[in-house]
Amino acid sequence: MAKVIIIGAGGVGTVVAHKVAADPVFTDIILASRTVSKAEAIARAVGGNRIATEQVDADSVPELVSLFRKYSPDLVINVALPYQDLTIMDACLECGVNYLDTANYEPKDEAKFEYKWQWAYKKRFEEAGLTAVLGCGFDPGVTSIFTAYAVKHYFDEIHYLDIVDCNAGNHGMAFATNFNPEINIREVTQKGRYWENGRWVETEPHEIHQPIDYPEIGPKESYLIYHEELESLVKNFPTLKRARFWMTFGQEYLTHLRVIQNIGMARIDEVDYNGTKIVPIQFLKAVLPDPKSLGENYTGLTSIGCRIRGVKDGRERTYYIYNNCDHEAAYRETGTQAVSYTTGVPAALGASLVARGVWGGSGVFNVEEFDPDPFLKELGPLGLPWVEVFDGDLEV
Repeated sequence: MAKVIIIGAGGVGTVVAHKVAADPVFTDIILASRTVSKAEAIARAVGGNRIATEQVDADSVPELVSLFRKYSPDLVINVALPYQDLTIMDACLECGVNYLDTANYEPKDEAKFEYKWQWAYKKRFEEAGLTAVLGCGFDPGVTSIFTAYAVKHYFDEIHYLDIVDCNAGNHGMAFATNFNPEINIREVTQKGRYWENGRWVETEPHEIHQPIDYPEIGPKESYLIYHEELESLVKNFPTLKRARFWMTFGQEYLTHLRVIQNIGMARIDEVDYNGTKIVPIQFLKAVLPDPKSLGENYTGLTSIGCRIRGVKDGRERTYYIYNNCDHEAAYRETGTQAVSYTTGVPAALGASLVARGVWGGSGVFNVEEFDPDPFLKELGPLGLPWVEVFDGDLEV
């Protein structure tokens, strides 16, 4: 039995709270947020007095340490902002608490997505006898576990990996982001990058694109972007000759994105406005729709999976494993849309596996370093069923 603190009360935190509350392994659940009223609203929606709430500034190690010492949790689930990963990890080390997140650290002043900052904590977590699990959302997260599952069961070597991420949903807004606008816009406006023949190849944003056919959805224009799990996957599966990540964007979304960039609203540095320092992208976040609010009117599907080519017993084979998630079904269950749902469910499941001792060890781990079988056995019943296609046309 375990005591858990969840940090973050956005859409993903809402899903995590619902799923953790339904898991009997967790005896005590504390949901903490900078804005405690958001945490309280989630706790009321879950009901049953299952969740206690607290206010915390996750940028402050002393505040986090005070919170952790008050409750002595076994595990912290970090679904706050990626900027706050390191402060939360520092507090976990100080208080002897295991750690799990869904996205890698990035500095506030640079849109740079690398694991180096968190991998640097490996020795400290080893010496403390604590487990830190990195990237246990969907992508990163389930996509990495899909890859590990393919390697374990179907390939002697994998050579080509394409992670394909399609959101074919419609929320009815002229422009909105499916998760934190500040993080989302930083992610999709950076330069593309993929792994090929032992080196990283950099591209201009959205330079490479092609239509990809998604199950139950059809062909959607898909754009090569950089995504953080590529870095850990090429490290942990060194037989990969090429690894890429593709994501769909509608033309209206891309037009709005270009305008936002062209007028300077995507800037992450401070500007002076009437004597006040503001960061344009943070101001933009304040006026855009809250991603959590999109769920009520969201229709359609997401489709995320891995298309893999490699060899087994000397013969080439292909393998495609994916999940499709329905926005309306996600909203009926948790009051959130499918993008939050597909991130929150894996985080809750990963936390449960750590709490039960199924996943563990001393150090810092990406999820593909654990046994994928227990995770995938429970993922479908928890709300994210997955499908396998053997020896089909991968398109990419």
